[in-house]
Parts: sequence; structure tokens; C-alpha cells
Amino acid sequence: MEFQDFKGFIPPRALYKDIVKAALLEDLGHGDITTSCTIAPDIQGEAEISAKEEGVLAGLFVAMEAFVQVEPSLKFSNILPEGTQFDTGDVLISVSGRASAIVMAERTALNFLQRLCGIATLSWRYCQKIKDTACRVVGTRKTTPNLRLLEKYAVRVGGAFNHRFSLSDGILIKDNHITACGGISKAVQSAREKAPHGLKIEVEVTDLEQMKEAIWAGADAILLDNMTPSQIREAVSIGKAIRKELIMEASGGITYDNIEKFAATGVDVISSGALTHSFKSIDLSLKLKL
Repeated sequence: MEFQDFKGFIPPRALYKDIVKAALLEDLGHGDITTSCTIAPDIQGEAEISAKEEGVLAGLFVAMEAFVQVEPSLKFSNILPEGTQFDTGDVLISVSGRASAIVMAERTALNFLQRLCGIATLSWRYCQKIKDTACRVVGTRKTTPNLRLLEKYAVRVGGAFNHRFSLSDGILIKDNHITACGGISKAVQSAREKAPHGLKIEVEVTDLEQMKEAIWAGADAILLDNMTPSQIREAVSIGKAIRKELIMEASGGITYDNIEKFAATGVDVISSGALTHSFKSIDLSLKLKL
């Protein structure tokens, strides 16, 4: 299989081939009864996957993996590059070979592709809304279990960035950590003493007093949770005055319709779980020709 690399972010095949294998097993069960009863095994064909609405392309390599796992001899052509903005009617990829294999892999391939295109498209739309600001849009860990790698990849294809991939990637002290540790200052101090020196420490806060305590305790970044744009603007002004290099992040209640108001507050980062839990899959179809 060959496809155009998207700025080096395409995951290695070893990280997604088993995910595709499990998806095919789920869909095929003991075999595709309809196909085996209606399509002779020697029939050859060509199919096109085309768009029924506009979007941003992400995940063709996963769709191709589904086809290849069913039939390694299938061939691909007319492959659009990852990150392409496509319109209704555009052909994303063509696949040719044994017709029965193409039909058996169809649903699994489309399920992955439609989902990842949907995430990339929503991410792109969020980014376009604030493209004239210095604020960065990031996706969170609110992903489908076992599909995080692929979904976070799609976020990047759409132009947004990623927060932590897993709990081992960074320190984000939240309300339950603060409660269990006995306060913000104690939590930050404990993290500073025990964590690797290269990790930044971020603290989630809900008001200005918590923010000030976190900053004076030595936090490298502040997550302003469920605060209004006016509250965030004040928090950014105070926080940056205390420490200019402080990273300020806003999260909670931020949507496509209001993201511009939050970006205008001066925050460095806006994190949104909606990119991976409230997207709409892009409508795609596969048509077989003999």
C-alpha cells in the first residue's frame, strides 16, 4: 500500500492493523453469507469511494488496511492525499480486484473512513473560526475506547493539535487530585518533587483564587475550567502579569458557535472534547462496477 504521508503524522501500521483486524472479525463473523451466495469468487471488479458531502480527508490508510486484510491482492488508484478538502461527488480512492473481497471489506472500511473524516472536518472548522488569532485548538482524551490513536490523528489532519495522548504524557492536576492531596499547593509541590524534570505541571482551576494559588505554587500551565469569556479575560490578564510565560488554557462550554469569543480572551490554548465526541461522520459511499 502506498499513500501520501501527512506531514509525518500517519501512525505506523503496527499500531492500527490489529484494530482493523478486530473490526473485520466483528463484522464478518463466520463469513459474509450474502456475498458468498450471490457473487462468484472469480468475478473481478472496481469500486470507487466517493463523497456525498464536503469534508476533510483523513484515514484512507485505515480503509485500505481493511481491504488488504480481506484480500491482499486488491489494487488501489486515484488516491487523494490525506488532508485534502473534498466536495460532494469527489472520488477519494478506487479499489480493484476480486469483487467479493471488495464487498466484504466495504462496511468496515467506510466505518473507519467516515468517522475519521468527520473528526478532521470538525477540527478544521473549529480552527478556521479562530485562524486569525494566536490561540491553538487541541483535542482531549474524550475519544472512543481503543480508537484514540486514529481519532487524535484525525484531529491533527484537521489542523488542530493534541492534548495528552494518555495519562502518562503529562501532569494535569484536577479537582479530584486536589481533594485527595489536600489542596492545590500540596498537589503541585508533590508533583514537582516526584515527577520527571521534563514534564510541565498544569492545574485545572475554576476561579481566580485557585488560579493564583496554582501560579504561586509553581504551576507551568493553568486550565481555566467552565469559566465565561469575561472571567477568562480577567484571569489571563492577572496570570500573565504574574508570570509572562505562563500557559493559559480554556476548556468547558466552548462550541463552534462561541469559540471566537473564547479565543479573543488571550488564552494560548482552547481544548475541546467535542472534536472527538460530538462530530458528525461524513457520508461516503462505495459503488462497484464490473
